[in-house]
Amino acid sequence: MATEPRGNDSLTSWAIPGRTARFSGEPHDVTGARLAAEEFLRDLSRVSRPAAPEYWHDIVLIVTELSANAVQYAPGPFELHLRPTFDGVHVTLHDTNPTPPAPRPFHPDSGGGGIGWHLVHTLCSQVSVVADGKGKDVHVFLPW
Repeated sequence: MATEPRGNDSLTSWAIPGRTARFSGEPHDVTGARLAAEEFLRDLSRVSRPAAPEYWHDIVLIVTELSANAVQYAPGPFELHLRPTFDGVHVTLHDTNPTPPAPRPFHPDSGGGGIGWHLVHTLCSQVSVVADGKGKDVHVFLPW
């Protein structure tokens, strides 16, 4: 990630505070997390337009993937936090399962899964997982 702001837009993005949304962990909360991300990005785009149009969609896709994984693999609530950085967006998702995500083989013929964690690593400039006895935080940084 860059250590210097990208023109005047990056400086004004600091006027947008980070957002936190909490969810009970039900399947419909994946949609709620996606809508929370879109609301945050609408506010951010008013002061700092994305460098490429696909960055908006990448962020929403990653929030959807992380939220779906939380619902599927971690019992109970999860929390989503989004905040602007100098050159992107930092997304943190906290869930109740301390087991770090792991890539699975992708088998398109079987019709199920295996692409999500690979997608996260492909679209995000940085990915880290911090686990403790109460769950884990998945941190991802995406360009904006």
